[in-house]
Amino acid sequence: MPHDAPSPRLPPDATILDLRAGAARQAHPLAPAAGRRVLVLGLDEVEDGTHGLTPASGPLVVVCERGARSQLAARYLRADGLDAQAWPGGWESFAAALAGS
Repeated sequence: MPHDAPSPRLPPDATILDLRAGAARQAHPLAPAAGRRVLVLGLDEVEDGTHGLTPASGPLVVVCERGARSQLAARYLRADGLDAQAWPGGWESFAAALAGS
């Protein structure tokens, strides 16, 4: 991410969708992020619409290891009528933002 780009913000009422593989989640677990709900999903569940999410889930912030899968997942979720955004930069960027909040 360029240095002059604004830092993304994590909405206070966001649900975090963790798309990381099991080994990555075990190595760097994501506890409820500052009181936010955290859900673990696979990209396949998002792609085929079996994620079970509704607009009542609130705004969704999708995180993966590097950012590419979260971008794709957020597009699918928006197509399903949900308020979803991908966290740019993947897990490292997200972890750094949490540490700074």
